[in-house]
Order: sequence, then structure tokens, then C-alpha cells
Amino acid sequence: MDPLPEHYEPEFESLKDLLIEMSQERSLEALLQLIVRRFAQRPHMALARIWLIRPPDNCIKCINAIECSKSTACLHLAASAGRSIVDAAKTWTGINGKYSRLPMARGKIGRTAATGESLEIVDDDDGMHQWLDPHWIKQEQIKGFFNHALVYRGEILGVLAVFVRTRLPEEHRGNKWVRLVADQAASAIANANAFAEIDRLRRQLEMENAYLRAEVLEAREFHEIIGQSAALSELRKQIDMVAPTNASVLILGESGTGKELAAREIHKRSRRHDRPLIRVNCAAIPRNLYESEFFGHVKGAFTGAVKARSGRFELAHGGTLFLDEVGDIPLDLQNRLLRVLQEGQFERVGDEVTRQVDVRIIAASNRDLQTQITQGRFREDLFYRINVFPIEIAPLRKRKEDIPLLANHFIRLASVKLNTPAPALRSIDIQKLMQYEWPGNARELQNAMERAVITSRFEMFNIDLGNPHPHKHTEIKKNKHPKSSLDVKTKSELMLLERENILTALRKTQGRLYGPNGAAALIHMKPTTLASRIKKLGIKKTNFEG
Repeated sequence: MDPLPEHYEPEFESLKDLLIEMSQERSLEALLQLIVRRFAQRPHMALARIWLIRPPDNCIKCINAIECSKSTACLHLAASAGRSIVDAAKTWTGINGKYSRLPMARGKIGRTAATGESLEIVDDDDGMHQWLDPHWIKQEQIKGFFNHALVYRGEILGVLAVFVRTRLPEEHRGNKWVRLVADQAASAIANANAFAEIDRLRRQLEMENAYLRAEVLEAREFHEIIGQSAALSELRKQIDMVAPTNASVLILGESGTGKELAAREIHKRSRRHDRPLIRVNCAAIPRNLYESEFFGHVKGAFTGAVKARSGRFELAHGGTLFLDEVGDIPLDLQNRLLRVLQEGQFERVGDEVTRQVDVRIIAASNRDLQTQITQGRFREDLFYRINVFPIEIAPLRKRKEDIPLLANHFIRLASVKLNTPAPALRSIDIQKLMQYEWPGNARELQNAMERAVITSRFEMFNIDLGNPHPHKHTEIKKNKHPKSSLDVKTKSELMLLERENILTALRKTQGRLYGPNGAAALIHMKPTTLASRIKKLGIKKTNFEG
């Protein structure tokens, strides 16, 4: 190795530009690369590396997995730069090699990370005979090794280590300039982490706002649980009991009974009320997009993934995730969901980074999940994971005393939406409502009241429920036409009939328009035509989703 050149300046003088650039860099990755690259460009410098303290990941592939299996943190190689003198084309920029993960307190790097004590070894010290790879030391003519902990406000963030190929004069020894750079690097790393967290929170807030704006449009109709029946009183008691806890809740009930409303009440009264309630309609997600919808994806993970996207679990971090129609999740994907519920960890599609998440789960289903378990369509362990506190919502036909209150509530909501005076329910109207079986439950009642308010703008207030006993078979006499078939329909009546027919198709297909099992196929209409009719008739998701 050549001696130091005559123009060689003390390190702490010539590194001023680096210190200035470090203070201006906001990206953590760019900051780390800047430090090691500048070190590697210096005369007689062999290798510079930075390890950061992080939670363990990919431990199965790590050669130290057994040794640090119980550790909550280890050293991750985050940046590396250097060049071999044996092979001029060989550079040491990779971070996935033998030393990509190091246990805390093990070896020179690990001890510095654990204790914060700097280390300086030169070729005239005894320590030079204790290298892990003496062949590499000799081959690359390494004459010194310096490392220093990256400490910010008393917290050790990682370790900066450099290897030199010359005997530096005493006044240039590494303990001065490595410490100087390490101290400034720790501050710059803390700032970069803060900027990254601010940017993450900003993006998450933007996504939450966009999501919640859509949710508010659907949820604003429900201000509280309406009713005074014994069944609803019991429901309120159950919500009061479970809401303050973090227990998983499984809400069971027929379609339209208000399972989402109960989930919102639980979240609203929980300690997580200041964080979002994120809803996932498991029945409406295309099968090939389940993982992306739940866990997110990175750019280029699959065709169409033009940018990275956070999943619903990530959006719900610190809050509540409502899995509506959980029984519709495909069996082969339930295992991944179970892992997140058990360990609070997941990876985005196409990404190897393991992310931590803190989410409370509220699931809902109108199916008998235990029957699905028997049929092999739902995992038993997943069922017990979400069924910590079961709540069953009674159908409307079993709490008919709630019907008048609900009907008046829905009339007021419809009147506000349509900007029209709210008609009053008469005794004959209430009697008609009480005699009906309500197979569609509260949702069907809401639709009926909205329909009645719409027609009342053109004629007398009238509630049209069709057959008051829809579950019973009504025989039609031969050679006789039903009376209604001979009646002439007005334009508004025809529009209402069309609207109800489309709503029925949407309920049966769970909101799907396209495909052989979509609503358009049921009605024998082009999907684009159906979409146009839905918009014209003012049909929204709240009219047909549970």
C-alpha cells in the first residue's frame, strides 16, 4: 500500500461537505448510501458499512437464527460501499450477504450495538489476530478497523464501521473522524425517520380521508340504533359490555338486520374510536384481489399494479377492521388471514418486508359458519379466533314493536334526502307494516319508506308492500289473470317496479353487475345499460348491501 499522499488532509477537515449534505438529506436510504459511498471514495479506504437495529425478519434464512431466536431486535445491514484491490471490478455494495443480519451483543459490531462503546483496531494491536475472516484481511491489506454506535438522544440506532488499508497517523486515527460522522449520521437518520413517518402518516391520512368520505355517505343514515324491543335492549347491553375491550366480535344475523350498524356502535364506544373503522365486504372482492385488498401490494407486484397501495389492514392500524360476510373468504386464503390475527404481522403482495399491525376485528355473517366448518368451507381455528364474543341480531319480524319507530326514522331520512315534507304515518299504515313479514329486514323497510316518500310527491302517501305474506305460496287460479296484471301502470309506478327489480337482482348477486352470475345477466340486460339505469333511478349501495 502506498503511503499517504502529501496533499492528504485530516479527515475531520475534508469531510465537512459530507456533514453538510447529510444534514440536508431527508430520505433514509439516500442518506445511508451517501455516507458509505463518500467514505469508500476516500484514499486508502477499503469498506464502509452501516447496520441499523430493527425487529428480526426472514429469520429462517438467517445463519444466526437459532442464536437470536428469542431476541426482539437484531442488526440489519442497510448500506455498504467499497472496492477490492484483488479484483478492480469487484465492489461491496450488496446488503444481502453473510453479514446482512447480526445478533445483538455478538462480535465486534453486535457488542458496539449493545453497549454503545466505540471500537478501534489497528494492525499493531492484538485485536488484528482475532478477525472472523483473516484471509480477507490479509488479501485486501486491511490495516485498521473503526466502528462507532449511532446514538441519538440516548437511543442506539445502529453501527457505522469502516475498514482502512493504511496506518493512519495518530492525529488522523478513526476514533476522531468516525465519531464525528457517526454522531452527525445518527441525528440525520433520526430526522430521515421522522420525515418518513410524517410522509407515511400523510399518505395514510389521505387514503383514510378518501375511504371515510365514501363510508360516511353510506353510514350517515344511521345515527343510533332505533327501537325499544327487548331484543334491541339486549343488543345494546352486549355492545356496552364488549365495546371497551379489544376482543374480536362475530355479529350474526340475516341480511339487512343492521350488522354494520352494530359494528359501528362497538367501534364508536371503544378506546379506538379516534382511529378509523375500515369495512371490507368480503363477498364483493374478486378472488384474485383478496390478498391485495387485505394486505396491499408494491408497485409491479402483478399486472395493473402501477403504484404501491396500502391494504385494509394497514389502513385500520390502531383502529377496527370490519369483515362483512366473512364466510365468503376463500378457504385457501383464510390461513393468511389467521396468521395476521394471531401474530399481527403481514407482507404486502410482492414485498418481503414484514409489517406489524394493531387491529381489532369485528366480523359479520348471515351464514351458519359452523355448518360451513362441517362442510369444509371455513377453518375451525379461524372461527374460534373471530368468535370470542358472538352477537346475534334478531330479524325484524321478531321485534315488530320496533317497526313504527324505524319507519318514521326512515321517512325523515328520505324526506331530507329528497328535500320534501315528511308525510305522517297513519294507523292503517302502521297496521300494514306490522302485518308484513319483512324478509329483507330493516333494509327492506328503509327501501319501502323511501319508495313511499318518492311516490307521495306525485300522489297520496301510500305504502306498497306487495304480498303481505311473501313466505307463503299464493295459488293463482287457472284461466284467471291476477287483478294487478289488468291494471294500467303510471310512469312513476313502472319506474318503481323497475327499481325494485334491479334492487332484487343486486341483492341476489351481492352487488355484482358483470359476468355470468352478475345482475345484468339475471335481468337479461347489457351491463352498461344496467349501470346507466342504476344511476338514473338513484340506486346506491346502501339500498342493497347489508
